[in-house]
Amino acid sequence: MSGRLGTAAHDAARRVDAATPDHRDRAVDALRALAVLGVVLGHWLVTALVADGSTLRTASPLQHLPWLAPLSWAFQTLAVFFLVGGHVATRGYASARARGIPYHHWLRGRLARLCRPVAAVLTLWTTVTAALLLTGAEYGTVRTLVKLALSPLWFLLVFAALTAATPLLARLHPLWPLAVVLHVDLLRFGFGAPDGIAWLNLAAGWLVPYTLGAAWTRGELEHRRTGWTLLLSGTAATAGLVAWAGYPASMVGVPGAGVSNLNPPTLAAVTFGLAQCGLALLLRDRLRTAMRRPVAWAAVALVNLSAMTVFLWHQTALMATTATALPAGRLPGLHTVPDGLGWVAARLAWLPVLALALTLCLAAFRSWERGGARRERSRVVRTHRPAGKDVRHV
Repeated sequence: MSGRLGTAAHDAARRVDAATPDHRDRAVDALRALAVLGVVLGHWLVTALVADGSTLRTASPLQHLPWLAPLSWAFQTLAVFFLVGGHVATRGYASARARGIPYHHWLRGRLARLCRPVAAVLTLWTTVTAALLLTGAEYGTVRTLVKLALSPLWFLLVFAALTAATPLLARLHPLWPLAVVLHVDLLRFGFGAPDGIAWLNLAAGWLVPYTLGAAWTRGELEHRRTGWTLLLSGTAATAGLVAWAGYPASMVGVPGAGVSNLNPPTLAAVTFGLAQCGLALLLRDRLRTAMRRPVAWAAVALVNLSAMTVFLWHQTALMATTATALPAGRLPGLHTVPDGLGWVAARLAWLPVLALALTLCLAAFRSWERGGARRERSRVVRTHRPAGKDVRHV
């Protein structure tokens, strides 16, 4: 039985491989998939829901085990997503202009897949929130759950805004937004400027990798020395900022911390992102080689076809698992305080269960990403109709 399933899976992977357009740069899709999965795993590993009396609160192992902070660097992959997003958007806009497609038509297509899955998340969580409040749930608990479930939306708002501004950003040099981040942090941390000024970095910080993606489209990042320069200089700058300038070592948010590198992005988060972008550029050739394997490519294609659904629902999958298992008692790695390596080991053991919960969310809500019942055109893979009929992208 398992042999037949394995054969069927390999056959399906070969069909996906054969249906992929020859001109597609599979390294781009591989980087996007790694970025999305990095964010998901990062959240699952550093987020705990702990009962504090009648209130449910979020906690993190990084609060109790700060020496684990450098390990969080492997899972804070948003810069890679913005790098790929900037590359794909500027390349797509140039192609649309060459074909005479108006800007508003191009933008509507770009934003449609970003925004459609949001409706499902908002509908479900509006219903859940109303039900919890009507049944007397503690307000602090409801607030914690809703904040966790909807936290991915900040990313979509920033990404959508940068996408809409793509024609203006296509030739912007990354040093300009980097200079804005540097001066904002100097004013904030060096001269005591109001903390509100930091929110300028919400756009400027993510503009840096986005405009690097535009430079990729212009062919300015093809030399390997560019990747090495970004990797080494970004790593050195980040290490220096953490060691001597007082920036937090964690590149993800830590509950209760005075300063977060992500909320909004700091200079340390941006230099760290530059290092990640450099590494991503250096890995392109290896990824293109790896993606020639049908099974590897089929997995990457599947993630890309459901990327927004995975991103938007992974926190809900975590909360659903936590709530479903609560009647069994306070289970290690799920309901207990993340104050030791035992919790970390237990949470690692829970990852397959969280992945199963996310798979159920995908089965229920992935159609929203593809436009409901309507099958959306996509350039990731193509499904071939019988001879004599047209080929349609799916």
